[in-house]
Amino acid sequence: MASTLLSFQRAHKSLRVAQSSIRHTGTVPEGTSDPRKELIRRVLYPPNIRNRATPTGTWLPDVGRRLQRAIPSKQAHETIERAWLLHRRHVRRGRQAELERKFECMRAAMEKLRELDPKLYAEANKDEDPRARSPQETEVWKSLRGSEKKAFDSRIRGLFPREMRTPTDTPPTGGWNYEYTPILRPN
Repeated sequence: MASTLLSFQRAHKSLRVAQSSIRHTGTVPEGTSDPRKELIRRVLYPPNIRNRATPTGTWLPDVGRRLQRAIPSKQAHETIERAWLLHRRHVRRGRQAELERKFECMRAAMEKLRELDPKLYAEANKDEDPRARSPQETEVWKSLRGSEKKAFDSRIRGLFPREMRTPTDTPPTGGWNYEYTPILRPN
């Protein structure tokens, strides 16, 4: 039996020799490279991009001649620049005038509200800390459960309710929630 094991070991070479012989079979010698990679490299990074127009249009060899043909003189170029800046100034002043008009209308509406109903005017202009809670709200908050507490905290008074669905032409996929009751803040 010992002789059969001995003959088996002599017949097969060790695995270590086999592994070291196939270790570098997939590598390419340093002087050569994959022709596909070279083709991609030449397309993406041409050797001298200054001799022809780029495919993306970032550099044109005759840009000077083209500009000279489109705008014959420096004076014409400066005139176009001034006209463009003048146009931008007119647009900016128009926007500013529109904002001032809207602000003046809002101020006039608030003055009219102050004359008609001082109580509503005070309610519309009072400063309110959205994080502040009244004692009644604190009591209601203590009685709420997890998701209800989160909804109560995320609801800022005076803003559109987040949990309300946006009006659409189609019904919701989940149907109507008949058990939904909004959390009402105490006044």
